[in-house]
Amino acid sequence: MPKSIWLLTIGMMINVTGISFIWPLNTIFIHQELGKPLTLAGLVLVFNAGAGVVGSLAGGRLFDRIGGYYTIILGICITIASSVALSLYHTFYIYASLLAGIGLGTGMVFPALYALAASVWPEGGRRPFNAMYVSQNVGVAIGTASAGVIASLRIDLIFLATALTYVLFLGLVLYSYNRLSVRNSSFSGVAIAVESAPVKSKKRIRSLILLSSAFLICWIAYVQWQSNISVHVQNLGISLAEYSMLWTINGVMIVVFQPFMALFIKKAVKSLKAQIVTGIVIFMISFYVLSQAEVFTAFVIAMVILTIGEMFVWPAVPTVAHQLAPKGREGYYQGIINSVATGGRMIGPFAGGITVDLVGIEFLFILLLFMFFIAIAAAATYDLPLKQGKKKPQQYTGKIMFISFRVW
Repeated sequence: MPKSIWLLTIGMMINVTGISFIWPLNTIFIHQELGKPLTLAGLVLVFNAGAGVVGSLAGGRLFDRIGGYYTIILGICITIASSVALSLYHTFYIYASLLAGIGLGTGMVFPALYALAASVWPEGGRRPFNAMYVSQNVGVAIGTASAGVIASLRIDLIFLATALTYVLFLGLVLYSYNRLSVRNSSFSGVAIAVESAPVKSKKRIRSLILLSSAFLICWIAYVQWQSNISVHVQNLGISLAEYSMLWTINGVMIVVFQPFMALFIKKAVKSLKAQIVTGIVIFMISFYVLSQAEVFTAFVIAMVILTIGEMFVWPAVPTVAHQLAPKGREGYYQGIINSVATGGRMIGPFAGGITVDLVGIEFLFILLLFMFFIAIAAAATYDLPLKQGKKKPQQYTGKIMFISFRVW
């Protein structure tokens, strides 16, 4: 990889590390330190995710207007200000507002980093997105492991740690990101209909909507592991330590096996669409195994399968979004994709919780398997709007040639 991608992946790792200081301890802090019920704690996290959606959309638009460098700086500054204030003020309403501020700031950074990675290495294809995906998981591993150590000293120190982490990130950005050379990217790999620009833009948006629908369903299902399935696991008598081990397996697999997975995909999977569809099918298999699991070993198998599916889908979707984006709107398209992922993380635990409370965990698994069929259909047909209108001109040209031949 070029040096510019290494700088961006290091930035992504620091960014995710900073976020990961806070998210594992949010519910504990709100419930135990602020004395609020779990329902209210969940509502605060919904507002945080909602602010992340707004931040993603805003960050994507700002990338297209003022560039990735200034967009990232703005998002970091909002996050630093919110984190510093959180370390000083601990009343509930201030906490909820500042947590939303962190969601807004970090939400602006993600699409800008993705769009910038694709812009500085356009010939890299899916490789810059693979690199950003792996760096996120390294950041999660570092952040969640460090959060427990910091919180054991004093829980409110995690906010100061978050602020200091983003100060480090800001220093990296100020020192090196203004030197990154942004180039025009190609749209190879996606068949774009040769039509007028307004129609072409509408067709790209329709394709993006189909792609986003599949992505949203995958995230709604995926976050069940972090919410309702964690409760289900403990109800079966599996300890919290064993449940945590599942996520350790997830993180280790992503970091260790990503190069082998990337090589396999390059050799065996012929298109990004096939990569996404294959990943969703693997997700389905994982959730079927999960629906039958009653012992820890079965959950390990389900997690291994889930991680393989994740390595297929997560890097491929932003890659396709970048290829779909018209010139000058790369940030906007990445903002939409990132907001969809955040929206899935926001909707999933709440919708899954209601389903489990009303009809049980077994019905949730059935519902998710059905939703995966919808996701497969959406992913398999996302490029159809781009192909519309391509055959008619060919048929018309053929008729003209035939008539000309007869006249001759």
